[in-house]
Amino acid sequence: MRILVTGAFGFTGRHFIAQAQKQGHECVALSNKEHLEFEGIKTIVSDLTDKEALVTRLKTEQFDAVVHLAAISFVAHGNINEIYDTNLTGTINLVDVVNQLSSKPVHFVIASSGNIYGNAKQLPIAEESEFNPANDYAASKCAMEMALKVRSHNTTITVVRPFNYTGAGQAEHFLIPKIVAAFNRGDTSIELGNLDVSRDFTDVRDLVAAYLALLETRQEGIFNVCSGEATSLTNIVKMCEKLSGRSIEVTVNPAFVRSNEVKVLYGDDRKLRRAIGDYRKYCIEETLAWMLLEQ
Repeated sequence: MRILVTGAFGFTGRHFIAQAQKQGHECVALSNKEHLEFEGIKTIVSDLTDKEALVTRLKTEQFDAVVHLAAISFVAHGNINEIYDTNLTGTINLVDVVNQLSSKPVHFVIASSGNIYGNAKQLPIAEESEFNPANDYAASKCAMEMALKVRSHNTTITVVRPFNYTGAGQAEHFLIPKIVAAFNRGDTSIELGNLDVSRDFTDVRDLVAAYLALLETRQEGIFNVCSGEATSLTNIVKMCEKLSGRSIEVTVNPAFVRSNEVKVLYGDDRKLRRAIGDYRKYCIEETLAWMLLEQ
């Protein structure tokens, strides 16, 4: 397939393109700035929030599929308008422009988020659970999904709802890379936020394998991508101590504590596994070992 990948030079995009190329697909990167990261990868430079520019950049291109990963995904991002402009308006523009210009059906795989569920009343969280966003990032993804429903009648759209995921190369302002980096530097202490939170962590390599399998089998619908179990922040630190052979003192910085923090979040991915089979190869301890080795 010829796949247009947005957010191609972000954490997920880099891993997706590397795996897609291994599986014989041609990837074209769509980015808001030039990159030289991938040899042989065509890059189209355009801002998703500028619809007219997007039409100009894509009018001579044809794709079999679009994997839409571009987003402002950091919950604490300071500019709320940018969150909605990028995550909602940018997605609408992308789908509408590609469909307008394409001479053949295009399969979209679009990344939403497990954050849309918020503090769910019932665990594990299945796709039928109601939206309960606890922050503007999650709310922007809820709005995006509603906008995609309006467009689902004339195109094939697969919405993926990844829960927390991590791996080598993720930015240090995300929690697990921050912890791993402290161990790799040999720090003796680290400041964190709420210690009593538990999350569902997936290895990014498993995540991109799932996205590719959804494309290759032409699955349509909404799918959670998750491990199906919650791991506490305390246990993440303990695993890093065990793997590195070093200990670290953890202190709680009140500035990092969010009042609307989701305490426990883990999902149900049975629908995804029924569609594509067992895609998970790595447990969280194996992911941490990889990150401690690579970073």
